[in-house]
Amino acid sequence: MLGFLKSRRSTKKPHLPEGTRIYALGDIHGRADLLKKMFTVIDADLARNPASRPIQVFLGDYVDRGPDSAGTLDLLIERGRHHETVCLKGNHEAFMLEVLHDPNKLGEWRKFGGLQTLMAYGLQPSLNPGAEEQVELIQALTKRMPDTHLRFLEGLLPSFLCGDFFFVHAGVRPGVPLKEQTEADMLWIRDEFLNSEENFGKFIVHGHTPVREPDIRPNRINIDTGAYATGNLTLLTIQGDSMLAL
Repeated sequence: MLGFLKSRRSTKKPHLPEGTRIYALGDIHGRADLLKKMFTVIDADLARNPASRPIQVFLGDYVDRGPDSAGTLDLLIERGRHHETVCLKGNHEAFMLEVLHDPNKLGEWRKFGGLQTLMAYGLQPSLNPGAEEQVELIQALTKRMPDTHLRFLEGLLPSFLCGDFFFVHAGVRPGVPLKEQTEADMLWIRDEFLNSEENFGKFIVHGHTPVREPDIRPNRINIDTGAYATGNLTLLTIQGDSMLAL
């Protein structure tokens, strides 16, 4: 566990509205087992220390790479029925939706870990599906995927603003006001954002680029700790002007 994270050195610490507590989770990538454990942690924390408005924020990339993308979506959908949740869109969800409309993109999806998602829905793709198999696989996936999963994917948000914190999957483009950010940048950007020391107007909470441990900078924090490969799914708790990473 990390202790309370250091705040920005030369500026006022970002804070949330009174009574609001946020639990933010990094990229899950099919690790439904880790997600269940984090739900237990959140529930135990709320039982010990209730909050007026607890919000659970998920930073995207729920599917691909890991073993149980379908189970992960089930858990997130069910969680949203009983808790206030904000589910952001990741580049993997965006690309999965593209493949559902264009099976010819399955070859590229394979490079992103899409075959693991197909297997999570009970399909058995070959390692390098040809054109005919690609069409058959996507047709089968469309039939096997519950309507709730498709509605969930189509309803994901590109960003979420709360107090002085701006939550997004990948990051934002420097020099562009937050209200004018493109969805493509918020889902895919890397170096231009990661290398920037710009004050973005809000403190950015993001994932997308795996790090060994939560990476806090004066203008942002990255909480993607590569859960599918490391078994470490990071939970960031924010209340007032304090941040605690687990």
